Amino acid sequence: MNVLRLNYVICLLFFFSGSTIISAQDTYLYKQVYTIKLYLERKLPPAFDETKQYPAIVFYFGGGWLQGDRSQFEKQATYLAQRGMVCFLADYRTKNQHGTTPFDALRDAKTAMRYVRTHARKLGVDPNRIVASGGSAGGHLAAATALIEAYNDKKEDTLISCKPNALVLFNPVIDNGPGGYAYDRIGAAYKSFSPLHNLHAGAPPILLMVGTNDNLIPVITVEYYNLVMQKAGARCDLKLFQDQPHGFFNYPRFEYYKKTLQDTDLFLQSLGYLKPQPIVEIY
Repeated sequence: MNVLRLNYVICLLFFFSGSTIISAQDTYLYKQVYTIKLYLERKLPPAFDETKQYPAIVFYFGGGWLQGDRSQFEKQATYLAQRGMVCFLADYRTKNQHGTTPFDALRDAKTAMRYVRTHARKLGVDPNRIVASGGSAGGHLAAATALIEAYNDKKEDTLISCKPNALVLFNPVIDNGPGGYAYDRIGAAYKSFSPLHNLHAGAPPILLMVGTNDNLIPVITVEYYNLVMQKAGARCDLKLFQDQPHGFFNYPRFEYYKKTLQDTDLFLQSLGYLKPQPIVEIY
C-alpha cells in the first residue's frame, strides 16, 4: 500500500471522530456489586461480521487503584479495532469512587476477563485469542489476570479461565513487595498479589513498555522481570524508552503514544492476531 495513502487513512481514523470510519461500540454490564455497576465498552472492527470470531483485547486504566476511568485507552482501542480486533475498555472499582481496595480491583479485572471468554460467541471474540492490557496499576491488573491464582470472586465459576493469551503492558506495576509500589497498602499479601513474585512457566507472551525515567517503575525491576520470564521459557519483549517518565504512552504525549502503538501492532502481528501491514506514522 502506498505510504502516503496509508498515512491519510490513519489520519482520518483519529481526527474525523464523528464519521462512519470510527468503530461501532456498545456497553455490557459485566458485574454488579450491590449498587455498583461495572461495564465493558466494546469497539468493533469495520464491517464486523457477527458469524465470525475476532482476536480481542481488554484494556484496564491506571491510577494506582485509587482513581481513573475506562476512557484512558480509548484511542488505542479505536486504532486496534480498525486493525481488526474486538476491543474492550473495562470499568473496575477504585478507592476514591467506591471505597475499595486493590484486591477488589483485581477481582473485578478477573471477572471482566471471564465475562469476555464466557460470552465470546455473543461478543464476536475468539476465546483463544484474548489479550489483556493496561497501564500502571491497570498494567498490574492485566498481568495479574495471567499470573495470580488468588482473588477470584466467590460467585464465579473458576473453571472458566481468566488468563489472557497475551499481555501488552504500559509501565505496569509488577512489584508490590518490600520496596515496590504500594507495599504500604498491600503488605504481606504481596506474595499472592505481586506479578513479579508469581512468575512461572507457561506465562503468556508479553510486550512490556517502560520509560527509563519512570519514578514508580524502576528499569532494574522490569529487566529482572524480563530475565525471569526468559528463564521460565516465556516470551517477554521488553521495550525501554529513553528518558521517558511514568505515563509517557498516553495520547497527550503524542510521539510516544504513536511509538508504543506501533510496537503493540508489531507484537500482535507476530502472534498472528493482526494482519501484516507496513508500520508507518500514526496520526
